[in-house]
Amino acid sequence: MKQQRNALYIFSLTLVAAIGGLLFGYDTAVISGAEKSIQVYLIDSLGLGSFAHGATTSSALIGCIIGGLISGYFASKFGRKKSLIVAAVLFFVSALGSAFPEFLFFTAGEPTLALLLTFNLYRIIGGIGVGLASAITPMYIGEIAPADIRGKMVSFNQFMIIFGMLVVYFVNWGIAKGQPIEWIDEIGWRYMFASEAIPALLFGLLLLFVPETPRYLAMQKQDDKALAVLTKINGAQQAKLVLGEIKQTVQSAKNVKTEKIFAYGKLVIVVGILLSVFQQFVGINVALYYAPRIFESMGAAKDASMLQTIVMGLVNVVFTVVAIYTVDRWGRKPLLITGSIGMAIGMFGVAGLAFANIISMSTLVFIIIYTASFMMSWGPICWVLISEIFPNKIRGQAVAIAVAAQWAANYFISSTYPMMMEYSGGMTYGFYGLMSVLSAIFVWKWVPETKGKTLEQMEDLWKKAGKAQRKAS
Repeated sequence: MKQQRNALYIFSLTLVAAIGGLLFGYDTAVISGAEKSIQVYLIDSLGLGSFAHGATTSSALIGCIIGGLISGYFASKFGRKKSLIVAAVLFFVSALGSAFPEFLFFTAGEPTLALLLTFNLYRIIGGIGVGLASAITPMYIGEIAPADIRGKMVSFNQFMIIFGMLVVYFVNWGIAKGQPIEWIDEIGWRYMFASEAIPALLFGLLLLFVPETPRYLAMQKQDDKALAVLTKINGAQQAKLVLGEIKQTVQSAKNVKTEKIFAYGKLVIVVGILLSVFQQFVGINVALYYAPRIFESMGAAKDASMLQTIVMGLVNVVFTVVAIYTVDRWGRKPLLITGSIGMAIGMFGVAGLAFANIISMSTLVFIIIYTASFMMSWGPICWVLISEIFPNKIRGQAVAIAVAAQWAANYFISSTYPMMMEYSGGMTYGFYGLMSVLSAIFVWKWVPETKGKTLEQMEDLWKKAGKAQRKAS
């Protein structure tokens, strides 16, 4: 059966869906090059402080929480494909609106509180797109990909997220390179935001040519369409077997009498939420959003700090590729635990140097150890697990809850970072190191290994766990 698999078709669908991941990375990282100019233009000129700065830098995350919360409804009501098209439209509107927030209602060069709120509104619109894409892109890929390569395919989405960040680091650096700081603060930051409109438009157009996922089609009783997609992916004989498994789980879920979201017990939901929370509480987005500022605090000039950010981005890409090639060989749990240990070493190293008031190349080395460890583990593997641990019937709702929890944790960590750093840099990085240790313990104790299991086999695992919980209670 394996020889009938259409590898090119599977990768083509994965690549198109993963442009949503690229835009996820692009949108969340574009602020890293523009945040100091936004501070000058909209924060300092209005006499606002560090809280307003942190809230504005992180405002897109409010939209991410909203997007995560509504992703389950959109995925179940309109399908995975149409939901991704909505995300593409939101990315496009946000890119142009964030670049030119004065459009229609305000005068350029005259900052007001209303203009600041409008800028944040456009960032929130883009955040809703990120929230939708972050939940539905891995869901789409997970439901398309065969079990034995699902980890690799979903991990490719993380590669695209990191690649999107790397691309925008280059774009921001290219825009700022050789320009006076006054030009960057007046015009350059607008180009940074506007550049996102190009990949957003491409994403929307390419989505018109991909099919809906076979699992969603089967749940909508469109068996013929589901079989047609599965046949193109797996070949005719294997497609019938897979469709039979999908229909069996959909039918059995109809017979479950308990409350829908907890139909398979509470543990699967709790594990999904904690995976998401730990992925953010280890502090990765602090390193991504504030990277140029962190390097400037180490004594680098603005151009040099952005260049060092690019170096870090390249490291991220390399170690994400490591995850892609090992996730289906080593398994999810070993990678997560190894990554947690590496992140703890990196963050405790940075914390120790901060306490000793040492700012040197060793700080950069520990940051790279930390980010490399994250990118080969929690970066991609968290999304792999979120796409595959939940049973078919509750996947849309459960993924929405997990992703919303992730973005809420992201917002909390990112918006509190400037204030925490004002109090103590050493304690701030030490906190992220502690979270890395706890994340390893959590994975070791509670996260099941999903390597090589079909989505339907995972459903059986949680069904048994749910029965055990009900007997215990």
